Amino acid sequence: MSLPRTGIIAATQTQLRPAWDSAQHIDLISAVVTDVFKGTGLTLDDVDFIIDSGSDVLDGRSISNCGFLGALGAHHKEEARVEEDGLWAALYGVNKIRSGSASVGLIVAYSKPSESENIDLYWSSMVEPFYQRPVGFGQKAALGIQAQRYLDAHGIGDADLADLVAKRWAAAAQNDRVAIDAGPDAAAVLASGEAAAPLTDLMVSRPVDGAVAILLGTEDIASRLGRSPVIISGMGTSMETHAFSARTAGGLDSVANAAKMAGDRAGWAAAEADVVEISGSSVVGELLALEALGLADAGKGMDAAMSDKVNRSGGALPADPIMATGLVRLGEAYRQLTQAGSGSPSRAIVHGTGGVAMQTNCVFALEV
Repeated sequence: MSLPRTGIIAATQTQLRPAWDSAQHIDLISAVVTDVFKGTGLTLDDVDFIIDSGSDVLDGRSISNCGFLGALGAHHKEEARVEEDGLWAALYGVNKIRSGSASVGLIVAYSKPSESENIDLYWSSMVEPFYQRPVGFGQKAALGIQAQRYLDAHGIGDADLADLVAKRWAAAAQNDRVAIDAGPDAAAVLASGEAAAPLTDLMVSRPVDGAVAILLGTEDIASRLGRSPVIISGMGTSMETHAFSARTAGGLDSVANAAKMAGDRAGWAAAEADVVEISGSSVVGELLALEALGLADAGKGMDAAMSDKVNRSGGALPADPIMATGLVRLGEAYRQLTQAGSGSPSRAIVHGTGGVAMQTNCVFALEV
C-alpha cells in the first residue's frame, strides 16, 4: 500500500521582533492559529491533531504548553509537545499523516527569548554540568571554537564573514515579516562587540520573539479544496555527539546524514534545489551547513552562501526565534515555491537546527 503524499496547505507567522512587549505567548499563538486557516476552506474542526514546539526553560515553567492549549485550539483535540525546533514538530506531523492515522494537522512553534534574563543561561543548561558548565562553556564559546577551526583551516578572513552577515540583514530588511529598521553594513558587523573570538555579536544569530503555524494535509484533501500543496517529498534528521570535543572538526556530520536521508527519499539532492532556506547559529555555522548539504566543497561555503537562492528571507542570523526558526524556514520556502509567474522555483531544501553549536539537525525536501 502506498503512503499518502503529504504537503503544506498554508503557512503564516507573526512578525519576528527583538521583543513583543505588547503581546504574551498566547497572543502570538492565537494570531497565527487564527490566520493560518484564512482562504483554505478549512477550520479548526477539520484538524485531527496539533503539535507545538517551545521551550519550558525559555518560558520559565514546566509543561508550559498546558497554559497555551486554548490558544493552540487544542481543546478536546489530540495534542503533543516537541521540545525542539518546530521543524521536528513538522516531521512528527508528516509521519502521523503518512501513517494513515490523520488527514490534517496543525503545527505551531513559538518563542519569546526577550523574557529571559540571560539567554546564555538557556544554552549553558544544555552542556555537560560538571566540567564544562562551571567554567562558562556554552553556545558562544562553542561557536567561537567552531569558527576558529574553520577560518584557520581554509584561510577565510573576518571581512568575508562580515560581507555575508550584511547580505543576510539586508535581505531580512526587505522582508516585512522581520522587524529591522536598517541592516548593518560590513563595517558595523566587524565593529560590533565580541561574542567569542573570532565572532562578533552580529556574526551570531539574533534571538527574536514570534510564532509560526503550518497547516499540513494529504494531497487529496488539498485537491478537494482546490489548492495545490507544496509536497514534502523527503525528510531526514540526525544528531552530533553531545561531547563537543568529540565532534568532527570543521564539519557538521549530522547535517550531511539528514540531507542524505531527505535526498534518498525525495530522489534528488540538495544541490538541485531552486530555494535553500537554512538555519545557522552563527555565520560560520551557516557555511558549515551549506557544505554538509552538498552545496559546496569544504571551505567553499561562502560561494554557495552568496547565491541568490540561499536564504532569500535573510535566514536565522538577523532573526532567530529559538525553537521556531526551522519552522519559519519551512514557511519561507513554502511562500517562495507558491509564488506565481514564469520561472517560479519548483524545489526547495529546508534546514533546522538545535542544541549547542548546532548539535541536532533536520532537513526537508519540498517540491511543487
